[in-house]
This record gives sequence, C-alpha cells and structure tokens, in this order.
Amino acid sequence: MLLGTLLVLFLLGGTGPASAHAALRATDPEDGSVLKSAPRDITLTFTESVGLLEDSFRVLDPDGRRLRTGEPEHARGGGAETATVTLPAKLAEGTYTVAWRVVSADSHPVSGAFTFSVGKPSLTTATVDTGPTEDPATKSLYNIARYLAYLAVALLIGTATFMAVCRPPDAPVLHRLLKAGWWTLLGATLALLVLRAPYESGEGPLGALSADSVTRTLTGRPGEVLLARLALLLVAALYLLRLARLRKPFGWAGAALAVGLAVTWAAGEHASAGIQVPVAMTSSALHLLATAVWLGGLTALLVTLYRARLTAAAVTRFSRVAFVSVTVLVVTGVYQSWRGLGSWDALTGTTYGRLLTLKLAAVVLLLGAAALSRRWTARLATVDAETAEIGETAETAETVVEAEAAVREKVPEPVGGPSLPEGPEAAPESSAAESPEPEPSAAVEAGSEQRGALRRSVLAEVAVGAAVLAVTTLLTSTLPGRAEAEAAAGAPAVVGASVTNVPFDVGTPGGHGKVQVTIDPGRVGDNSIEALVYGPDGGVSVVPELRISFTLPAKDIGPVDAELTDKGGYWGNSFLNLPIAGKWEMKVTVRTTEVDQVSETRTVVIR
Repeated sequence: MLLGTLLVLFLLGGTGPASAHAALRATDPEDGSVLKSAPRDITLTFTESVGLLEDSFRVLDPDGRRLRTGEPEHARGGGAETATVTLPAKLAEGTYTVAWRVVSADSHPVSGAFTFSVGKPSLTTATVDTGPTEDPATKSLYNIARYLAYLAVALLIGTATFMAVCRPPDAPVLHRLLKAGWWTLLGATLALLVLRAPYESGEGPLGALSADSVTRTLTGRPGEVLLARLALLLVAALYLLRLARLRKPFGWAGAALAVGLAVTWAAGEHASAGIQVPVAMTSSALHLLATAVWLGGLTALLVTLYRARLTAAAVTRFSRVAFVSVTVLVVTGVYQSWRGLGSWDALTGTTYGRLLTLKLAAVVLLLGAAALSRRWTARLATVDAETAEIGETAETAETVVEAEAAVREKVPEPVGGPSLPEGPEAAPESSAAESPEPEPSAAVEAGSEQRGALRRSVLAEVAVGAAVLAVTTLLTSTLPGRAEAEAAAGAPAVVGASVTNVPFDVGTPGGHGKVQVTIDPGRVGDNSIEALVYGPDGGVSVVPELRISFTLPAKDIGPVDAELTDKGGYWGNSFLNLPIAGKWEMKVTVRTTEVDQVSETRTVVIR
C-alpha cells in the first residue's frame, strides 16, 4: 500500500506530457550591455528549438523608430535553438530596444524584450510594449478547443474499448457516444487549425482570416500535425460506419487508429521538445491512450449503467482494464514528472509545480472514487451470483413438481377411486408438492442497491476526471520547472547594466508614470546609478525629489542610500557601493509635488 501511495505521488504528468517550453538562455549583445562599437547582428539562444515568425524581431533606435532589419533565421552553427537577425550597417550612439517573439518546438509562443547601448546609454530609451504572449480572446478559444479535443479523444477511444471488452447489451447508445466523440474531435481540431496562426502571432481571432495566416499554419509543424489528425479522423469515420457489421467492435484496425491519434498529440505538444524526445513521445502516446481507455470507458460504463442492465461480469472485465490503465499512468507519470520538474524544489517553487500539486490532489480523489467503484463491483458480482443460484434452485423445484404431475397422470387410479395414503409415507410427496418456491426478491433488491451505488461512484470518477483534464490543459501552457531552471543556469554570470522599470502612482491627476533605474555594471563593488522619471505621456518628467535605497534582507544589510543628485534631466550617482552579491530590495520614492509622494519596492540582482 505504501509503495502504491509513493507511486501515486509521482503521478503528476498530464494527458499532455510534462516537458519544456523554450526559455531564453542568453542574448548577444547581452541585456543592458554598453558596446564600444555597433554589432552586426542580434542572436538569441533558447533552451529548446524554436520556430521563427516574419515579425520575430522588432528593433527600436534611441528615438523609438523601428529599424529595417534582415529576415529572422537560425544562427549558422547554432542550430534550431538560436534566432538571429542582421542589423543595419551604421547604428547611432544610444540605447536600442529589442522586442522578440518565437514559437517553441512544443507549439507554444514565447516573447520578451531587452536593451543594449552603443557608445553610452541614452538619457531616454525607446519603450516597447511586447504585449501578452497570446491575445486573451485567442488564447481562451484555443485552450477551450484543446480541452474539448482531450475530452473527445478520450470519449472516442474509451467507448470503443469498452464495447470491445465488456460487450454491453445496449450498443446503440454507445454508437451515439462514438459519433459524439468523433464530431467533437473534428470540430475541436478544425478550431485549433484555424486559430493556430493568430495564437502564434499574438493577434485576435480575426487574424485567422488573412491568407498569410493560412499559409503559415499549413506549412508549420503544428499545422501539419493537426492535418494528420484530420486525415486519421476521416479514416476513423469510415471505420465507424462499418462498426456495426464487424464481429470485433475494436479490432486491430481500431487499435491502430487510436495509436495514430495519440501520436498526433505527442508530436504536436511538449513531448516533441526537450530531452529524450523518442522516449518522451512514446510515454506521451501511452499516457494519452491509458487516460482515454480509463476516463472514456468510465463514461461509457456510466451511460450503460443508466440505460441498460449490465452484468457484474462485464463490469468486472472493465475494472481489470481500468487497473491496467492506471498502472500505465503511474509508470509514464513518474517519467514525465521527472522530465518536467527536474527537482523537488520546482514542485513548490514554480507555477508549473503548483499546478501539478493541484493535479495530484485531483488524481488522489479520482483513485479514491475508483476504489469505491471496485468495491461496489465486487459486491454486485456477489449479489448476481446469489441471484443466479436462487434462479437455478427455483427452476429445479419447478421441474420436479412438473415431473411428479406427469407420473401421476400415467399411473391408473385403483377401482373405487383414488386411495388416500396413510402414515408417514405420504409426507415426502406432500412436502414436495406443497413446498414454496424460493423467493429471489431480496437478492434482486440488493442488486438494485449495489447498481445504484456503483452508478454514483462512477459518476464521481467521470466528474473528477473532467477536472483533471482541465488542469492538464493549463499545464500545457505553463513553463515547466526544468525549463525555468535551465534558463537560469544558462544565464551569463555578468549581464552588464541592470535596467529596472518601476511604475508609480501618487493618486492625483497626472501623478503617475514610471522610474527607469540603470545600475552599471550591476556587480559587487562600485556601481554607477542613473534614474529617469517618465510622466503619463511617456516623456521625461521633472520631479522635485527622487530617493533610492537598497536593502539586503538575507544579510541584514541596509538600507544603503544611493545619494542621488539631480543631473539636469536625470538623477544619478557614480559611486554606489553594494558590497555583497544577492537579491537586493530597491526602494524608490518619488515626490511629484510638495505634499504628494509614493514609494515602490523592486528586487534587483547584484552578482
């Protein structure tokens, strides 16, 4: 029991396997760096292979004007984990802003921005809003379609498996379930195909109407995977049309179609990127198949229990199949959890890990409901066996009475009428003729009670299973802990100047904006610090006072006053000493009038 519990604790992977989005590992030039001469190109390095868009790079000059750059491409010798773009031949002195957007190999878009300077930093730098990684409406529609696809494939594969294993008496209702699963999966796949381009580019749903969007989708790997899924669905439609005439409802052809559908998820989602891709894709396909057989089969079982009398033997057969499915889920879940998290710290220290913890709680509830179902199934089998035994006994008694009556008809009556037997010899005949038939009503009532309890427990399993798939959908769009750790480990030890934007709002009309704080070089020892105050219109704002102090809570150091002075357009100090590396809390106090001021705190890393 303890071993089983420990294995369940590792059952953290979802229908979509746990692995990595691409995370930015390094930039060349480095973020915040000051270069003596202008670079010829910009190169980004990611933790995973990435796909490039036409608008993967936007480079703004110190005045905020967009530069004309070359076509985005992978760096020569750098592989698919890199993205590079050529810059114009001559760059003016000042600070440049780079906004980037790529699509990771697991089909999810990622974006961000950084700055570098040529000669010396500008007093003002261009501001660029990279926007959300996905448009909210497009992202919501895309996730809904992805969730419906999970539900539909589980219903399709699970119902077909249930029909093959349990051979239920009410097949028409299950055929309707198969059709519902097929149509839902078809609609969800078409929706994913249409929304794919705007999902990648961060546009609204109407962005799918452009011809360029269609071309980009059909020529990209995620689009090709969805097209393969559509082709398999067309073959599955022909198979379903012949299903009623086949001897085996789910033969080798059906099994091959189920595996093919599972592979489209493995090839288009997380398993296709990261470490050990062949093993991960195999694990992903097995995980999806096991989930579909279990949850989809439970749905078919529930419908059958409500619509027809299903024998305990049939329920027992499905219980065995469900046990095998859970075993596969545990084995693949252990592997996928290790692949996605990388460490125990990531379980509580990352959003991905916290979602996995929530998934774990749902899985524990699901297994609890499954245990109840197995208990009610065993009791139902016992009651059905008792009912069958009573029926056989009643049938035997009825046969004996009929045989005795036939004998009496063949023996002639004595002269003077039938003689009445006397003495104990008459007792056996009288007892046999007058003994009451066994009453099976109590056993039938007990069977109805067990079936009702089984229906309720299976309904609970289906409801919790739907919640598990919902959490899985969230997991597929969350950066896993392993990718986050790899990105942090791959970051350069010295990143050049540290640039931090601190929004503020004193609560009065026009009393909001942001402070841009630059610490150069952002290392232990002496640093120079410059702070620019921007007003509501985005331009430089003059304030009567600006104070910045630093505190290192881990070492109980501070506050260290930055001793800023007004330099005429910006505030600065060339001799800020931060003696220890770590995460410092930077407190920024802005006074906009004689009486209005506000303080904000941000964390800066000193290396």
